[in-house]
Amino acid sequence: MAISCGVLSCLLAGSAFAADCMPAVRDGWIRVPPGAMQMMLAGFGRIENRCPRAATIVAARSGAFADVSLHRTSLVDGISRMRAVAQLPVAANGAVEFKPGALHLMLMQPGKALKAGDHVAIDFRLQDGREFRGDFVVRPIGG
Repeated sequence: MAISCGVLSCLLAGSAFAADCMPAVRDGWIRVPPGAMQMMLAGFGRIENRCPRAATIVAARSGAFADVSLHRTSLVDGISRMRAVAQLPVAANGAVEFKPGALHLMLMQPGKALKAGDHVAIDFRLQDGREFRGDFVVRPIGG
């Protein structure tokens, strides 16, 4: 009986760990143009999901911006177009990459002018209601 209780304890601890497992932002950065043109910025980086189950990002927000949304840039008939992404699946033990000219964060109307070296927190909400935070460092274009 003691052995089966020990096995049960390990199984329960493992399922609790899986439930607590969260994706994480790696190498997050925000591209800021020179001068006063800061009404619309873009955020990049990598979201890694080292968890045993997939996660789906459904929203993003930050106290530093009036609006944060997920966008994808694609080439359609030779024209670059940006479209909002309603849901962003991240595979179990997988990752998604935010990079210029592809998937990115659209950051609208910053509350204050940002400069190189500033850090901005962005919160991501998962489909199951949980949230995780990423740190994004501000870089100048070309920096």
